[in-house]
Amino acid sequence: MNKNRNTRFHYPFKRGAALAGLLLIFGVWTAAIRSVGADQSDADDQAIQVLERASQAFTRVARQATPAVVFIKVEKTIEAPRRQATPFGDPFDFFGDDFFRHFFGDPRTPRRQAPPRQQRQVGQGSGFIVTSDGYILTNNHVVRDADKITVRLHDGREFDAEHIGGDPQSEVAVIKINSDDDLPVIQLGDSNVLEIGEWVIAIGNPFGLSETLTVGVVSAKGRSGIGLADYEDFIQTDAAINPGNSGGPLLNINGEVIGINTAIFTRSGGYMGIGFAVPINMARAIKQQLVETGEVVRGHLGIVIQEVTRDLAESFGLDEPRGILVGDVVPDSPADKHGLQQGDILLERDGREIKDVASFRNEIALTAPGTAIALTVFRDGKTISKTIEIGTLDDAGIVTSEDEQTWQEKLGLKITELTGEAAERFGYEPGRGVLVEEVQPYGPAARAGVRPGNLIASVNRQPVGTPEEFYQALEAGGDTVLLQVRDGRHSRFVAIRLN
Repeated sequence: MNKNRNTRFHYPFKRGAALAGLLLIFGVWTAAIRSVGADQSDADDQAIQVLERASQAFTRVARQATPAVVFIKVEKTIEAPRRQATPFGDPFDFFGDDFFRHFFGDPRTPRRQAPPRQQRQVGQGSGFIVTSDGYILTNNHVVRDADKITVRLHDGREFDAEHIGGDPQSEVAVIKINSDDDLPVIQLGDSNVLEIGEWVIAIGNPFGLSETLTVGVVSAKGRSGIGLADYEDFIQTDAAINPGNSGGPLLNINGEVIGINTAIFTRSGGYMGIGFAVPINMARAIKQQLVETGEVVRGHLGIVIQEVTRDLAESFGLDEPRGILVGDVVPDSPADKHGLQQGDILLERDGREIKDVASFRNEIALTAPGTAIALTVFRDGKTISKTIEIGTLDDAGIVTSEDEQTWQEKLGLKITELTGEAAERFGYEPGRGVLVEEVQPYGPAARAGVRPGNLIASVNRQPVGTPEEFYQALEAGGDTVLLQVRDGRHSRFVAIRLN
C-alpha cells in the first residue's frame, strides 16, 4: 500500500513538473516572440526615421536652392530658305526630247532661289544665380546667338539679361541681370570630391514646367568622348533630366552645386536614365574668365597623349599601367622646348597622380598660360623631373570653333577624338588619328567614300592625333585636301576638292 501510495504520489508530482516546464517554455517563447516583434518594430521605426531624414534633406535643399534657379527664355531670328520643287529624276524624265525641252525648259537647269524669309525662333532652358548682383550660369547652347534673353525668377519677376560670354568648347555660358535688390544665390561646391553613388538633386524647367526637382545618384565621373563638347569631363547621373533642364544646377545633399545639367542620352527625345552635367569646378574657372575678359584662354603643352595599357606599360618597362603616354610632341611647342619626348610616360603633375587622358587634358586647358608646372616623367626605365611653362592654345595655331564649323561644312563631315573605348570598338590604335563621327549625305566626303567610323590618320600627309591637329593641318593646306583614311585594317588616300 505504501509503495502504491508512493507511486501514486510520485506520478502527480512528475506530471506537475512537466506541466510547469511546458508553461515555462511557452512563457519564454511568447516573450521571445514579443521581443522579436518589438525589435522588428524598432527596426521599422528606425528605417522610417532614416527615410524621413532623407526626405527632410531633399526638402531642405529644394527650399534653399529653388529661389536661385531661373527660367530662361531666348528669342532669335533665323533665316528659313523657301521651299523649291525638286527636279524630276531620270526614271520620270519627260524632258529627254528636245521638243518638250524647247517649250517647257529643263528643270535640271539651276533656278534662281527666292530670298530666305526671316523666322522668329523661341527656346527655353534653365540657369542659376551665383552672385547676388545677378551673374547666372547656364549652358552655352541655351543662350547662343540669342537676340533677346529673358530671365524669370522664382518669385515671378522677369528681367532682360545681358549675354556676358559663352564657351562652346565646354558648354558653359554666363548671363547677367540687374536688380535693385540682392538676389538669392546658390553656393558652389567641389566636384572633385564627388563620389559615385552619392545622392544628387536636379532642379530646372523640363518642358517648361518650372522649378521641377528630381533625385538620383552619381552614376559615373569623368565621362569624355561623348561628342557634346571639345573639353569633356562630364558627371553622369540617373536623376531625371529632360529638355528644358539644360543649364540648371545639379546639387549634392548639402544643397551645393556640383554640376550644370547639360545633356541626356536618349533615343526617344526624353529621359532614359542617363544624364550629363559639366563639373562645377570646370564651370567656375570658365565663368571667372568670361566675367573678367569675355573670352576663355586655354593653356597648351603641345603633346599628343594616350592611355597606358598593360601591354604598353610592359613594353616601356613600367611596373603597372599608370600615367599617360606621350604619343607625339608638336614642334616648337612648350613641351618640345622643355625637352619632353615621344615615348615619355607622365606620372605626376605637381606631386599629384595623373590618372587619365581626359582629366589631364582638361587640367592643362584650364591652367593659365605662363604657369610653370612640375611633371614627373618615366623615360628609359628611370624617373626624371621636368618643369614646363604652359603656353597659350591660340599661339599654337589651333583653329576656333567657328573655323571648325566652316571646315565641317566644306568637307561634309564631323570628326571627334578617338577615345580608348572607340579605338577598341573599331579596331584602331588610340592616339593615331581622329574618328569620323558623321558624314553629310551627298557631301564632298561622302562622294569620296568616307563613312562614319572611318579613321583619318593624316591630313595633307601630316599625321593627326587630335581634332585640334586635324583642323590645324587643314588650315595649312590648299584647295585640295588629301586625307589618309583607314577602314578597319585597310588604309587609302582620299582627295577632296574644296571648291
